[in-house]
Amino acid sequence: MKRISNSAEETEKIGREIGQELSADATLCLSGDLGAGKTTLIKGIVSEVVGISPHEVTSPTFTYLNIYEGKETVYHFDCYRLQDEKAFLERGLGDYFEGLCLLEWPEKVKGILPKERISIHISYLGEGKREIICEKNPL
Repeated sequence: MKRISNSAEETEKIGREIGQELSADATLCLSGDLGAGKTTLIKGIVSEVVGISPHEVTSPTFTYLNIYEGKETVYHFDCYRLQDEKAFLERGLGDYFEGLCLLEWPEKVKGILPKERISIHISYLGEGKREIICEKNPL
């Protein structure tokens, strides 16, 4: 899937559409530059899957993990500040690596990711535009 978003609202809407298609045990790996829109897309996914307002979804940059519970449970990881897989596991984050997992900056923990995953890459195209590419497995 390849989509172009022209605004944060459209990115969030695309996230809701993706959320409608996910299984309860999917792993999504979201990559892209800082400010590309990873968290905005996740707001839409979590809103759809969990049944909460997108305003309740924040990036766990300093806590590494946010857990959202509702219709389903979603584990939202932000690996930006981690050095590698070892740092991820030392913090006990591997204990939460089940159910529906959304990982920002997955390249930091590439060695422990499941082979069956959905990779989403978001690119900034300027003027609020984003390109969102979604594919199975690659990272």
